[in-house]
Amino acid sequence: MTVDITRWWWVRHAPVTANNGRLYGQRDLPCDTDDTERFDALAAHLPEDSVLVTSNLQRTTQTADAISAAGLSMPEPVIEADLREQSFGDWQGKLYEEIWPDRDLSGHRLWPAPAHERAPGGESFADLMSRSVPVIARLSEAHRGRDIIAVTHGGTIRAAIGFALGLDPESALRLSVENLSVTRLDHVFTPTGIYWRVVNVNYLP
Repeated sequence: MTVDITRWWWVRHAPVTANNGRLYGQRDLPCDTDDTERFDALAAHLPEDSVLVTSNLQRTTQTADAISAAGLSMPEPVIEADLREQSFGDWQGKLYEEIWPDRDLSGHRLWPAPAHERAPGGESFADLMSRSVPVIARLSEAHRGRDIIAVTHGGTIRAAIGFALGLDPESALRLSVENLSVTRLDHVFTPTGIYWRVVNVNYLP
């Protein structure tokens, strides 16, 4: 039986410190790439001869450049705008305490809002899943049997894991995805169907 496996290596971008504790979402802020040990470990862990995918926000390309500088040979990135972080609209640039007063978010310590709530002028996490999943499916087919290093965002990686596991958006928000962690998802093609295999989540090389 012929089996083709597209191996996704999802990397969350390096930490953003220029936000000064404010929610940044789709704001195009730079990231901190000074932790050379972490980048050395990523360069040693990630595969050569890969397709490189980033979002259109600079923190993902900066992170990819830092991995490359640490010794991993990578091609020019395929930039996919629909893999960018969730837009929090009017909340972006505000302190969390300015967004959350008098709201019961006891079930959402990892995310600013429930999965189906749209920030004013923004989108919901469910919207993020809806726009990112078709990109993942398309690239899995286009690069069948290849390794894809996708340097993206916490929300995008939660969406990818949720898609692979068949989770509803609310359940996908329970996942923890740390900066510079690696999540490995395999898209497996067989003569009898296509399925996902989760190899690891939130691994810190």
